[in-house]
Amino acid sequence: MNLDAITLAAHIRDKSLSPVEVVTASLARMDLLEPELHAFCTPTPDLAMAQAKAIEQKILRGEKVGPLAGVPVAIKDLISTAGIKTVSGSWIYENFIPDEDDITVERLKAAGAIILGKTNAPEFGYSGTGHNPVFPTTRNPWNTDLTPGGSSAGSAAALAARMCPLALGSDGGGSVRIPAAHSGLFGMKASMGRVPLYPGCRDERFPGLSSWESLEHIGPMTRTVADAALMLSVIAGPDPRDRHSIPTSDIDWLNAPKGSLKGLRIAFSADWGYAAVDQQVREVVAKAVRVFERELGCIVVEAHPGFSDPKETFAALVAQETDLTGMRKLMESYGDRMSPHLVAMLNTDWTAEMFTDANMKRKEVVNKMWRFMQGYDLLLTPTLATPPFPIDIESPAMIDGRSVTPAEWLAFVFPINLTGQPAASVPAGFTADGLPVGLQIVGRHLDDALVLRASAAFEKVCGWQHRLPPMLTR
Repeated sequence: MNLDAITLAAHIRDKSLSPVEVVTASLARMDLLEPELHAFCTPTPDLAMAQAKAIEQKILRGEKVGPLAGVPVAIKDLISTAGIKTVSGSWIYENFIPDEDDITVERLKAAGAIILGKTNAPEFGYSGTGHNPVFPTTRNPWNTDLTPGGSSAGSAAALAARMCPLALGSDGGGSVRIPAAHSGLFGMKASMGRVPLYPGCRDERFPGLSSWESLEHIGPMTRTVADAALMLSVIAGPDPRDRHSIPTSDIDWLNAPKGSLKGLRIAFSADWGYAAVDQQVREVVAKAVRVFERELGCIVVEAHPGFSDPKETFAALVAQETDLTGMRKLMESYGDRMSPHLVAMLNTDWTAEMFTDANMKRKEVVNKMWRFMQGYDLLLTPTLATPPFPIDIESPAMIDGRSVTPAEWLAFVFPINLTGQPAASVPAGFTADGLPVGLQIVGRHLDDALVLRASAAFEKVCGWQHRLPPMLTR
């Protein structure tokens, strides 16, 4: 299972590998490592094998198959899957089985992808780590005492452990890019509306479930940039069920990663001008940024967009986009079984003024970023302010000798959910202890193709995608 998705799909199409062989290998890797990693909360081995056999028969009959035919994919447990439990890390929905697929799942299945199961996530996604009250905590394949990041924690762990070549995550405040950075992977949040979102966590039959409509994205998590482009070629594009979806698809996704960066003007912000950042993260990311200048021919300028820390803005917007009425009713019955940080958010005395102030601050961030990006083709930052930390905490209390609040290790990711710009995390390098560090590449709004091109160019020079977690080499 070390093959990337593009290579695997080609071998399946030319019959040098069968979908059944591929799924058998994936399930064997899951059997071996799941007792330690807990990447999957609801594995679906029987379904996966049935899908593999059906696709194999199509190929043997010479029928046309999709671009992902026979390729295993893991689906985050916040993403709706018809007929498969979608627990969302909550006792409230421990037996919830949706009757419809999310648009992205629908499209993956139509392309021939094989669903290995649902991957673990914090309760309703309200965390950047991988623990919830229902399932065992997901561990990082690079060091199983540490978090793989979240909220797409299980998707990241499954990918990094080579259980599958593709995974689907969701990103409302960094939840694709966070685990990509902490797990040595590529993860991308496309421009708002590129990948349609429906139904997300919403279901009229179950009050309390709600998507963060103006913040949330669904996106690919992969080991290579080209594989992410392949996934985007399948899941991107308009759909009337998402009123925010962009009505046209103007990107040739498969060719987007190709091309030179020479002469591009790139901004680099090491700390936004205000964030606490771990010293090793600073060093690894600074070295990665020099690659763009020395190896890729870019003009790199250190500069900040100029907005002040919007963490309180983001917290208020998350609350605003939560079904507070429904969730508070559920809390009356299930509060003692819910995650403490989620209960604390629901118990906050939110006011209309807090929400309107947050929306005004968001407009300020968006406008400052827009003006800033007029002078640059791309913006580079660390993805996260810290390397992976122990799994038994929600967030570090100290960064670089400074006491910090819970959201500050996420300082670089959630502002890009406020703006809706395309952003990716690509492996930048490793700490002295061999822990992954991510580089965030941000593009102008709708310039998703350039984010993929820059990510692929950097990947080609550095080649971190070939490095294996220690647990796979022992």
